Amino acid sequence: MKNSEVKKGINSEIDKLDLDILRILMDNADTPFTEIAKTLVVSGGTIHVRIKKMKDMGLIKGSYLSIDPQKIGYDVCAFLGIYLEKGSQYHDAVESLKKIKEIVEMHYCTGAYSIFAKIICRDTNHLREVLNENIQAVKGIQRTETFISLEESIKRQIELD
Repeated sequence: MKNSEVKKGINSEIDKLDLDILRILMDNADTPFTEIAKTLVVSGGTIHVRIKKMKDMGLIKGSYLSIDPQKIGYDVCAFLGIYLEKGSQYHDAVESLKKIKEIVEMHYCTGAYSIFAKIICRDTNHLREVLNENIQAVKGIQRTETFISLEESIKRQIELD
């Protein structure tokens, strides 16, 4: 696939080889460049250059180790809808919420909530402590609504066509 054939919505600097590299890395970020090169029948140097280009473009934001929180004693995953007193307090609230280590994901959103967050806690007592002593204490937060996850059914990256 040439740049002119790349599907609408994908940066025109990205071609089929870049997409193939991304697919492999999204499946396993630890895949050695040499293995990617063998799979795609190109040189290791080509893979290195392509990955550097995609990092410089901001397309690849890094790689990370994914752990199972339950295996280290964090058994409760909850989602939290946060209502702010005023929308103008968003940035200050986010700065305060960033300091709460149990918050692992946070989104500014439309709809009923100003902020939607994912939090991981050891148990329901820990969850209550985080909610009452940390999150509710943040200036500008009017109230929260908590949803405890019973099971994560799907967790994946966006699929590249």
